Amino acid sequence: MTDQQMTAPTFSDDCIRIMELLGERNNVLLSGPPATGKSRLLAELKHAFRGEGGGNASIYQPDEDILLPSVGAVPDWLPSPDRTDRRVFSTAFDQSTHQRDVLRGLVPRIVQEGEPLGFTVSRGILYRAAEHALKGDGASLLIIDEINRGPAVAVFGASIVALESDKRLDVDGLPRKSTQTFELLGDDGQMVDYALPRHLYIVGAMNQADASVAPLDVAFQRRFVPHQLNPDEAVLRTYFELVGSPVAQPDATLPEQPTDHRDVYAALVRAWRKVNERLTLGRGAAYQMGHGALMHAVAPTDKEMALRYAADCWRLLRAHIDEVFFGDLQGVAETISAGAPGSPFSLTSVTFAEQPVLQLSPAGELRQDQVYPALKAIAESP
Repeated sequence: MTDQQMTAPTFSDDCIRIMELLGERNNVLLSGPPATGKSRLLAELKHAFRGEGGGNASIYQPDEDILLPSVGAVPDWLPSPDRTDRRVFSTAFDQSTHQRDVLRGLVPRIVQEGEPLGFTVSRGILYRAAEHALKGDGASLLIIDEINRGPAVAVFGASIVALESDKRLDVDGLPRKSTQTFELLGDDGQMVDYALPRHLYIVGAMNQADASVAPLDVAFQRRFVPHQLNPDEAVLRTYFELVGSPVAQPDATLPEQPTDHRDVYAALVRAWRKVNERLTLGRGAAYQMGHGALMHAVAPTDKEMALRYAADCWRLLRAHIDEVFFGDLQGVAETISAGAPGSPFSLTSVTFAEQPVLQLSPAGELRQDQVYPALKAIAESP
């Protein structure tokens, strides 16, 4: 590469590792709880693959743009480093995604007045990415967000057998003994044999804990190298330190009332960590809430504004807890330390239709003066 070069230190460790995995295996499946930085990492991957400079993506700064191309040597982790015609293709799956959207299929064609109705063969995003990678100097990265929201096995169809790197065409675009072909509609509507190129790379991203979708087929997942993102307290600590709010260590005592914004953020981070511990125990590690939930804007240094900021974060956390423990009020109460000293939450049992019914109060949003006591109670409860 000559006109689009970069310096390796500008990209995060996760980005570089995924690029290395793509170079080795072609396909990576990125997963992690919500708000762990998957979307930001996908954006970083686009810039890295195209040979553009990046920012330090391991430190979240809401107002910072990813930097423009910088000058430097081509890093050894870049897939297909000798190819300069590099393109990124992006899509997201949903329940209505079909094979024709990804590969090829018959679709109605647009006609002019007086022309007969007819069909044409679609050029799905995976097909377009593959065709670009077949060019003499081409390399393609296909990013599929929410890959588990669509019927992935049906969408990829027969191409699943050709996804693995040892089933691809050789680096020169010619078949190898191990190359696996599959049937695909040609431009004339006839079936043709097709194989995926070596310089085509695929990154799928998903939230494993999304309760509205079915798990991915095991055979499908096996064709992707997994890369997991996890909630990272170190990122949060660095983030709050950027606004002069170093977070107290886990064993530090929190005051009964916050003296300044630092106490607010210390309680917020420690309560977030405790909530994740309980979500892991109650449902599993995939159901945690990522650090990004506490990093939705620039954290203010005024105490009252910090309390408002913490209240916004708490709404996100509470909504996530309610979803994870839907129908299990006891699980919600345990997670938010209802009944703990200083907590505004209480769990009581009343009788309705001669049956005991649990009630959690307050049922609505917390007042701003209740936010810190709630966080402190969660943070300090065993």
